[in-house]
Order: sequence, then structure tokens, then C-alpha cells
Amino acid sequence: MGQRPRALEGLGMNWSGTRVLLTGHTGFKGSWLALWLQGLRAELCGLALEPPTAVNLFEDAQVGKCMRSVIGDIRDADLVRRVFAEHRPQVVFHLAAQPLVRASYADPLGTYATNVMGTAHVLDAARSEEAVRAVVVITTDKCYENREWPWPYRENDRLGGFDPYSNSKACAELVVSAYRNSFFNPGDYARHGVAIASARAGNVIGGGDWAPDRLVPDAIRAFQMGQLVRIRNPRAIRPWQHVLEPLKGYIDLAALLMDKGASGAEAWNFGPNPADARPVEWVVNELARLWGEGAGWEQEPGQHPHEAQSLKLDISKAAAKLGWQPRLQLADALAITQAWYGERWHRERAGGKIDMRAFTEAQINDYQKCATQLNRDKIEL
Repeated sequence: MGQRPRALEGLGMNWSGTRVLLTGHTGFKGSWLALWLQGLRAELCGLALEPPTAVNLFEDAQVGKCMRSVIGDIRDADLVRRVFAEHRPQVVFHLAAQPLVRASYADPLGTYATNVMGTAHVLDAARSEEAVRAVVVITTDKCYENREWPWPYRENDRLGGFDPYSNSKACAELVVSAYRNSFFNPGDYARHGVAIASARAGNVIGGGDWAPDRLVPDAIRAFQMGQLVRIRNPRAIRPWQHVLEPLKGYIDLAALLMDKGASGAEAWNFGPNPADARPVEWVVNELARLWGEGAGWEQEPGQHPHEAQSLKLDISKAAAKLGWQPRLQLADALAITQAWYGERWHRERAGGKIDMRAFTEAQINDYQKCATQLNRDKIEL
């Protein structure tokens, strides 16, 4: 492997013209990140399956019109290598995954094939493309061995995962570690010039998520039909955050890798302030209040697959080393989310064409303009 080009400058790097590969760009988080990177004028290529639901943000916001979109499966190693060779990315954001806990019980082998071998395919393709400088692999807060303790998990806590989804993401973290140590060792950065990091985020919410078995889209669907949303585990505590919060962290992390290289090549948590790790019932009650008359919830009867009862993230490293902190309180995040769904529902009922691109871009722009480093909740460093 030859000497790679010099890094771009600074955390506030100029993304204009930077070649970026984004896997999973047709999904919920991927669509938001694709729009953000388009706004930064990155030269963007996406690789993903078709959108995962009939109604989806990728089509609603016309995400594909300002980027190259390749529809394909990251389980196809040859396809992944071809996309790398054709686009020659400098920065890679790897988001493509099977992202649902309950779906992983139905298809454990498919979940492992996508989340583990798909990650290996992406990292192996990065190994053979000399333009690559920075790779950010997105996993999940559920990659930790959850001991149901009351304090938040740090990046050096033990990995694990009870269910196939969570466990597959822990395995993906091990794949990242092995490739980093074996092929992109930080101690040998001057030779290879590639920095690989992983990012672990909490439960994200935001407009345009229509996945089944997720709290917010399940609630929105029920409210629109005038029904009560059924909740499996109302007392489960999760680190809720608006989707733009971790995406800002991913972008900042990629910029750090481009600027500082090996010093950022490690695992990072991106979660909410401690006060926003809330029970499911608090979140759905707030959503129902925002929606208005007739909205509410009920306990879903019967037995359900195991899910963690309590999960919190320690984000002190991102705060100290990246200068990243959550900007939105959970109540604000839910209001922004409700505004997106309300706008789309209004357009759908009016019978016009559903075009949510400008509205979604406006939410990104508003987020970028909001006060930097809000101190409404202190983070313990």
C-alpha cells in the first residue's frame, strides 16, 4: 500500500469535494446523514439495499437525487470492492446493518451475515483502496454486556449482547478491532495513513423512521389510526436522543480521524445527557401529549423476547476529546420529531405529492444553528 494523501485540516474541515462512501444510505439514519453530507457539499456515494419499508425517508425526502446511489448488499464482497474501486472514497461511514432486535430472533443467520461479515467486507475493501483515510463504523449501545447496573457504560467496558442483534454488533466491534490492529495499526499510522473508529449510539428518534417494533414509529402509526399504541416494556430505560445528535458526533469523529489520524482510532459513545435516559412510558406519554386528543398507550399482553431493562452510555470521552455534547433535551427532540411526522401527515391528507426534502433539510439547518455546547445539564467528566 502506497503513501496516502495528507489529511484535511481541523475538526471544522471543509467537506466540499471530499469523496465519501456511506453504506446504509437508504435507511432512516443513513438518509438523514446523506442529506447532511450533501449540504456540506461532499462528493457522496451510497451503497445499500432498497429502502426497508414501503413508506420511507429516502423517497419522501428525495435523498438520492444529489448523490450516487448504488443498490446492493454488503454481504456481496465483490460488489463492495467494486464500489470502493469506482468511487475511491477518502471517508467511509459504515451504517448498513440489520438494525432490529426482534428481527434478529426471526433471522439470526441473516443478522450475523450482514452485521459481522458485511462489516468485514467493508473494512477489507478499505484495505485495498489507497484513497481511504478515515473509516467510521456505526455499531450500537447494545454491544455492551448488559449487567442491568444503574451507571452508564464506558467504551472500555466488556462487550457482549444477549440477543442476536446486540451480539452481532459486539462481534462487529471485534472485527473493527482486529482490522485496526492487524492492518491499520495506530502505531504504524505514518506508513498506512488510515484511521478506523467505531461509534456507539443510543436509541435515536426523528422524523422519517417507519421501522416496525420501534417505539416512535409504532406510536405515530397508532395515533394516525386513532388507536392506542401497544407497549411491550413501559419501564425499560433507554438513552433516547434525536438522530441529528449522534450524526453530528459521527461527522466530528470523521473530521478528527482526517486531522489527527491514529489518536482518534478507537471506540466512541454518543448518547444523551444523563437526565434523558428515560423510561419508555415517559417517552410515549410525551408523544401522546404532543399529538393531542385520543393519543395514548396500553400494555401489550403476552410473552416477548428478552430485551435489556436499563441501558445508559457514558459520553465523557466524546465531550472531552471531541468537544461533542448533546444540544437537545429529550422534550425538544420529541417536539422536533412530532413536527416532522405532523407535517408529513398534513401533506398526505391534503392529497398532494409528499416531498419532505426541504422540511428535513430545514431541521438539519436549525440544529446546526442552535447554541453550541448547551450546558442545561452538566456532564460528569
